[in-house]
Amino acid sequence: MPIGGFVVTAATDAVKEVKESLRGIDNLSMYGDDQEGNLIVVLDTETSDEMERLVDEIKSLSGVLSVGAAYLNFEDEIEKIEKGIIKPEIRFGRKPQQ
Repeated sequence: MPIGGFVVTAATDAVKEVKESLRGIDNLSMYGDDQEGNLIVVLDTETSDEMERLVDEIKSLSGVLSVGAAYLNFEDEIEKIEKGIIKPEIRFGRKPQQ
């Protein structure tokens, strides 16, 4: 089960609205904020694909300036990949040579 800690930076005039939007996201816990619009959140998801989808959802919220990863743990998911239980979608790698 992937767990990630993130810093969501919101425009200072949109912090209240961003916090309200974040409260509506499943698998997200909010742990604090500061006066500069930085919000500390933790995502606890079943797969890294789900975590990536949630990060994209957060990035698309009105008033969000950035989402930065501070901590990621994928141990459980790595064990499932090694056992062949799940097969992640690969989104990076070399481009074919032409």
